[in-house]
Amino acid sequence: MPTLPWKLIDTTLREGEQFSRAAFRSEDKIEIARALDTFGVEYIEVTSPAASPQSQRDAAAIVKLNLGARVISHTRCVVDDVKAAVDTGVRGLGLLFATSRILRESSHGKSIQQIIDAMAPPIEFALRAGLEVRFSAEDTFRSEVADLLAVYRAAEQLGAHRVGLADTVGIATPRQVYALVREVRRAVRTDVGFHGHNDTGCAVANAFEAISAGATHVDVSVLGIGERVGITPLGGFVARMFSLQPQGIGERYRLGQLRELERLVARVTGVEIPFNNYVTGETAYSHKAGLHLKAMMSNPGSYEIIPPEAFGLTRKMIIGSRLTGRAAIAYRAREIGITFGESELKEITRRIKELADAGELSEEQIDKVLRGWVTA
Repeated sequence: MPTLPWKLIDTTLREGEQFSRAAFRSEDKIEIARALDTFGVEYIEVTSPAASPQSQRDAAAIVKLNLGARVISHTRCVVDDVKAAVDTGVRGLGLLFATSRILRESSHGKSIQQIIDAMAPPIEFALRAGLEVRFSAEDTFRSEVADLLAVYRAAEQLGAHRVGLADTVGIATPRQVYALVREVRRAVRTDVGFHGHNDTGCAVANAFEAISAGATHVDVSVLGIGERVGITPLGGFVARMFSLQPQGIGERYRLGQLRELERLVARVTGVEIPFNNYVTGETAYSHKAGLHLKAMMSNPGSYEIIPPEAFGLTRKMIIGSRLTGRAAIAYRAREIGITFGESELKEITRRIKELADAGELSEEQIDKVLRGWVTA
């Protein structure tokens, strides 16, 4: 199997719980965790066990599933929170501290040096417990670079395995992400993770640029659910990377499971999957314009960068619209065993366009026109 230089941390069961419509029951969490494991994500992140008694019980239950994915959690940089996580048996822990001036003033009130001092006890406790440890600077992209490098170097010196860059409010541009990840990559030898919110529509592009700059881990969630408008969507990021590394992505992840995974999360959160959702949306593989249809019938790759078959899906050729062309009509005629000459085909196409001006024709209606032309 080709080795991809990055791993997915799916945080549907942590960030996703912060989605306004999420109210996961314990059985929902178990079902989602198993589906994520079947898909093949490397990490499954669950809500902090310190959040509530049920959160702690749920985390322990997911750990006991003995999944292939590494079950980790995410907590405040507080020893008591770390203890609660250790008690569940999770294998890794993400610790965070807000480092931007605006959040330091409005959230915890600590200076950068006070943050560095406060980091040590929880990081050391987690490491002694044998956990994989990540330290993230919350609101990374509104923080001073010098402050970030100071806390990341301190985390590395304490023994953290990974540092995290969090675009907490979705403000970063792809260029900013690339530049800052490169800067951090030069400053520390640890792994580097990226967590990006989608408030300005850049989450997939930002995650891609993070990987391009040397990040080793990317946080995603199914359908992108999370705080406010959410984070990098699993499907969108996988689609982006598949277009560049089809063999590696296709062998690492069970892409045919993506649609069912998204349907599961949509069902338990009570949302609809958008019609234009990456890869799995209702219209993702619909082709309608005459020029597009003609090219697609010759070579599907002409208007598809990702073949639907790779995700267990099929394409839809819409030939009953006013935008249809002769190539599409001829193609359908051949499918039902009829061949027309060029002049006939031109007239039939004109007639179908005329009928379609009153509303798109179904395949049955088109076939009726084609067969009627033969018997007329």
